[in-house]
Amino acid sequence: MNDPRASPAQAWARLETGNRHWADGHLVHPDQDAARRERVAARQDPFATIVSCIDSRLPPETVFDQGIGDLFAVRTGAQTIDGLVTASIEYGPLENGTPLIVVVGHARCGAVTAAVHAIRSAERLPGHLDAIVQRLRPAYHKATGTTPATETSITPEEAAELIDQVVRAQILRTAYALAHDGPLAGLVSRRELGIVGAYYDLDTGLVTQLDAFGF
Repeated sequence: MNDPRASPAQAWARLETGNRHWADGHLVHPDQDAARRERVAARQDPFATIVSCIDSRLPPETVFDQGIGDLFAVRTGAQTIDGLVTASIEYGPLENGTPLIVVVGHARCGAVTAAVHAIRSAERLPGHLDAIVQRLRPAYHKATGTTPATETSITPEEAAELIDQVVRAQILRTAYALAHDGPLAGLVSRRELGIVGAYYDLDTGLVTQLDAFGF
């Protein structure tokens, strides 16, 4: 089992080390054998909760080189959150004593790309996808400082830059919201819980910290 006394800083350092393994192409594949499966069958004790996009290129256990029972994983389009998702994120710290939450957004996010297009064109996405657009509107306006009525046409290069800015704004907004969430905020203020906002580069495989709370 993982050390329940691990600090937020120690948990983050463990993730950083694992991510370097992935980026360097030298995965260790810890905690992925039958013996580990048997040890965690009766009880789990993950050392971090990863809040990330559903993107198939961002599997948390792989990009952080972790194994069975090491991570809680909560994945939504563009790491958007609502009450139910927040409850799932709260589970680790409140019920398991998990010392770290990491919000990971990534380059060229498809959900953000679709949302930016929908906002700029005033189109509505099909099904429940528009709910993601609405959740991303604050990040969009934070990144641009504009409303749809004041926007002008942009080049493909400018569009790519805008999408990346919205990705980063969404990471920061989500990390901030969790750090100031009622039951989590107390843990953060006592430094029993750390929350990190981080950006994943699809090309290099590296995760970079953008902001942190509780350290």
